[in-house]
Amino acid sequence: MALKEADLIITDIDFVLTMDENLTEFTNADIVIKDGKIIDIGQNKKNEYFGKTIIGKGKIAIPGLINTHTHAAMTLLRGYGSDNPLKVWLEEYIWPAEGQFVSYEFVKDGTEIAVYEMLRTGTTTFVDMYFYENAVADVIKEVGIRGVLSTGILDFPTPGAKTPDEGIAKTIDFIKEYKNHPYVIPAIGPHAPYTCSPETLKKAYKVAEDYDVVYHIHVAETEFEVNTIKEKYGKTPVHHLNDIGVLSERTLAAHMVYPTEDEIDILANKGVKIAHCPESNLKLASGVAPVPTMIEKGVNVAIGTDGTASNDDLDVIGEISTAAKLHKGVNKNPTVVNAKEALLMATRWGAKAILMEDQLGSIEVGKLADIVLIDIKDPHINPIYDPYTQIVYSSNGLDVDTVIVNGEVKVLNKEVLPFDKEYLLEKANYWKEKIKSIKK
Repeated sequence: MALKEADLIITDIDFVLTMDENLTEFTNADIVIKDGKIIDIGQNKKNEYFGKTIIGKGKIAIPGLINTHTHAAMTLLRGYGSDNPLKVWLEEYIWPAEGQFVSYEFVKDGTEIAVYEMLRTGTTTFVDMYFYENAVADVIKEVGIRGVLSTGILDFPTPGAKTPDEGIAKTIDFIKEYKNHPYVIPAIGPHAPYTCSPETLKKAYKVAEDYDVVYHIHVAETEFEVNTIKEKYGKTPVHHLNDIGVLSERTLAAHMVYPTEDEIDILANKGVKIAHCPESNLKLASGVAPVPTMIEKGVNVAIGTDGTASNDDLDVIGEISTAAKLHKGVNKNPTVVNAKEALLMATRWGAKAILMEDQLGSIEVGKLADIVLIDIKDPHINPIYDPYTQIVYSSNGLDVDTVIVNGEVKVLNKEVLPFDKEYLLEKANYWKEKIKSIKK
């Protein structure tokens, strides 16, 4: 039998966790990739194809991880002003630093550090909301990671725009520039219901509909937000957003810590997706989102890290581990957010959250070849009774050995190929010295 040509063959993988609708698993299997897509999966497929080979022995294959909410460039503020009350942290540390230093250079350097960390820990797609997203796009194009990018739109001047209408107009230009790019996926990002008027929120939503993009927004993150919206509009945030018509299957709501029972029903009925950010919510003492209830009622809950100023890392495996354990403890129920659900939050449910479930989120023939290999040869992951359990409860991002995005190898033998690590460290120290010089 004549061998068929492939671009890449991953051979002899101990476990392939496809995360497809049936949670299909393969053992001692091969994955075959051509033209950026998965073309075959199964045992002994290596005997049917020829091409570049990666040995998968001693590894678990999972889909590329999806971080559905972050502010990538804030790596340059990692740990800055920690352990202060939220008001002090924002007003005395974060906002002054951003006001003085946020620029194209700041965002590009911070994003490079973030993308290194994300690739190193298995993230192949991230959802970003910040400023100078053109700088984020430039990093993505250079490196070859996938990003869903939105500039934060607010009703007051920001580094991105002087007015919300200017922010929306710039977003439309950004969408037109990148609408069909393989890695840069434009979205629109009205910041939150307490920083955007109903008019701004509705204008942004019309753009999302007109251009078929994700509507990325913070919702019900804190009690302060809930009380502010109640005082201003006489209703809670989800009811407010529903009444003005901006909730649908394209709405990606970050945090959602304080929805009421009937609001969760609205989220489920409207198909709203949630980006759950447990570690950030814990560090900022914002609260704990009712994730088990949302999942039970059919809400699609994905995972996000938020920015590293409030987390302080971008390790999605660590994030799903926290999520699984947090909700067991809070609910006093060891069965909620089980290991398979936790991993789904970072894979297939994440893909659904960004309207890309037909292309990403599972290892299936025809889907884009975003694949992560986790090294399971260290004692802390063994013995392996159940691979899902070992990933969620025993491993961490640094156990990631190989990362493939769109069929291209970005991490191999735990080395992030597109970056010079020492150069990134120099950049981090350069900005540290500048930010430390701020007078309080």
